[in-house]
Amino acid sequence: MEPTHIEHPLEPIFDARSRVLVLGTMPSPKSREAGFYYAHPQNRFWKVMAALFEEPEPLGNEARAAFMLERRVALWDVLASCTIEGASDASISNARPNDLSRIGLAAPLEAMFTTGSKATGLYRRFCAGMLPGVPHVGLPSTSPANARMRLADLVEAYRPLLDALRRSA
Repeated sequence: MEPTHIEHPLEPIFDARSRVLVLGTMPSPKSREAGFYYAHPQNRFWKVMAALFEEPEPLGNEARAAFMLERRVALWDVLASCTIEGASDASISNARPNDLSRIGLAAPLEAMFTTGSKATGLYRRFCAGMLPGVPHVGLPSTSPANARMRLADLVEAYRPLLDALRRSA
């Protein structure tokens, strides 16, 4: 697959009630096609969120956006643009970060989470100083590439997100 330069096509999901921010790396080709985050049918992000909050899995872009906003969770990606081969985070080059202060100025964030080791590394490299005082936790990827983790393991690994929301209630 040929590397392609991608400009992030999706708006962040957040409002003034958002308390935690979840950041991926960059929308996959399936997510860009669907116009929403974590849209690949094999990605387990929405299954993890549903299990974490003990709710049915939200289906469709509007239901997913509402699900996150109702739970005070903002959703975006670390990168504004990059060169990438398909959905391979390992192939990312020419990375340019999103300006996370856009969300930080609108919402009193209390915690930040990155999904996957590449998002975590890019966050630490480019974004760590953008929201001073907001603690960051790296979480495992929900991508089909992370097949070694079962759904129950992912849900348990994402529990710090729920804990952060409970602390801010």
